[in-house]
Amino acid sequence: MQGLSLLVQEGLKRDPNGGDLFVFRGRSGSLVKILWHDGVGLSLYAKRLERGRFVWPSAKDGVVALTHTDLACLLDGIDWRNPQRTWRPEAVG
Repeated sequence: MQGLSLLVQEGLKRDPNGGDLFVFRGRSGSLVKILWHDGVGLSLYAKRLERGRFVWPSAKDGVVALTHTDLACLLDGIDWRNPQRTWRPEAVG
């Protein structure tokens, strides 16, 4: 969390403790991390897709503003350019 928080502060020149959500994608595209400060402490959410990749918007200047609907589609693995689930597991294990 400290590394991502420092990246927000130094790389994006934003306040990581300001309450905004900062979403990062891993190199392979199957991992996403969300960093935010809820007023009490810094929180980190991580999600890895079992299959497929997160559809990622192109970022100018390293920053993209997402609506709550865009973020929900992103976290569900749905391509908001063509809203369909990319894959759904049939069974556990």
